[in-house]
Amino acid sequence: MQEAWIPLLLTLKVAGWATALNLLLGVGVGFALARLRFPGRELLDALLTLPMVMPPTVLGYYLLVLIGRNGPIGAWLQAEFGINLIFSWQGAVIAATLVAFPLVFKSARAAFEAVDPQLEQAARVLGLSELAIFFRVTLPLAWRGILAGLLLAFARATGEFGATLMVAGSIPGETQTLSIAVYEAVQAGQDATANFLVLVTSITCIVVLLSAGRLAPGRVAGGGLAR
Repeated sequence: MQEAWIPLLLTLKVAGWATALNLLLGVGVGFALARLRFPGRELLDALLTLPMVMPPTVLGYYLLVLIGRNGPIGAWLQAEFGINLIFSWQGAVIAATLVAFPLVFKSARAAFEAVDPQLEQAARVLGLSELAIFFRVTLPLAWRGILAGLLLAFARATGEFGATLMVAGSIPGETQTLSIAVYEAVQAGQDATANFLVLVTSITCIVVLLSAGRLAPGRVAGGGLAR
């Protein structure tokens, strides 16, 4: 079972970092698109949502082009800091962050757009700064939708396979996440390990989905929808 726990812990590490990054990126971008009006806003929304519908292997290829040793970002990181993101757990974090980003971004944007603008205007009349309005009015009203998106992003990052395999590979103990470990175990005929990994992954995803469903905007204690 030690062979099963190692990829589990690595997966939780990668998914945790990816979720934390999406908390900053997804909430920030979601708030910007919910509040700002500019030409091409919906086109930008569509581009940011692409990772949700694009094949993960295509995303992995784009990441290789960008952060590979010959890519513009990868070559710069290698030359300036000696950092190589390919075949590393940090590369797996980047892949998981990109794949899960739309789940946080779309949830955050919808949650911010659902906040009554009259409440924010009332706070401005009372003399609160824009930063204070965000943290004292907007965010407290939108947190349920944001948290639901974060939970979904964590589950998506936990099950990420295609982009992670292309960017980080399958190095046992270093970049081999749960989904990759399941694939390797099946290929090697290790049925007991594969069954255990599948069970752990399934339970994790079910718990996260149930939690996200209860946090969805409009839910009330009785299980119905708020009117």
